[in-house]
Amino acid sequence: MSRKFFVGGNWKMNGDKKSLGELIETMNAAKVDPNVEVVCGAPSIYLDFARSKLDAKFGVAAQNCYKVAKGAFTGEISPAMIKDCGVHWVILGHSERRHVFGESDELIGQKTAHALESGLGVIACIGEKLDEREGGITDKVVHAQTKVIADNVKDWSKVVLAYEPVWAIGTGKTASPQQAQEVHEKLREWLKVNVSEAVANSVRIIYGGSVTGGTCKELASQKDVDGFLVGGASLKPEFVEIINAKA
Repeated sequence: MSRKFFVGGNWKMNGDKKSLGELIETMNAAKVDPNVEVVCGAPSIYLDFARSKLDAKFGVAAQNCYKVAKGAFTGEISPAMIKDCGVHWVILGHSERRHVFGESDELIGQKTAHALESGLGVIACIGEKLDEREGGITDKVVHAQTKVIADNVKDWSKVVLAYEPVWAIGTGKTASPQQAQEVHEKLREWLKVNVSEAVANSVRIIYGGSVTGGTCKELASQKDVDGFLVGGASLKPEFVEIINAKA
């Protein structure tokens, strides 16, 4: 089964209207592979701006949301608000949400359920820390995180799984193509056993962690790597090279 290549750009807490406007102009003018689904994760305050300026062929994602539609939750945004801005995706469970802001697996599961029920697509992030990889428990950690997400998913067509080894995010260290393929392959096997063979074959598992124009082609050639979640490089013109990694 052919899975449509998916490239997400996570802008994190970066940019202003000037710099993001220039980035958007570059992307709109670029020749990009039409067989790739591209989604840009904008800071919540710029969701409207990004959606109004980006060409319709590019999707937009929020970088987080809360687990209910509205209420007394100062500083939070809901899937309903995200959709009201014309945005159709949200990134959930990013390692910075888990490890900087202390979000639990349980909360990420609840957010996933509510976002999907609200009609958003979810880029659900999983990944191990350096001590966990060195301790030989990568699979255990990643499968436990995946289970909490899977328990909250009814329609897998709206979910992209993003494997991001925490030790490779923003560090300049990239998992080797072989390391990435190994984790992705085992994840697909876990889905086959614990969800279904159809879901295992169709769900896109993308890689994140210091993906650059230089590393993207070899990573993209791995059979179970279905795209990327790109951090720093998504703010630079080289993002276009990453989108075109399969071209």
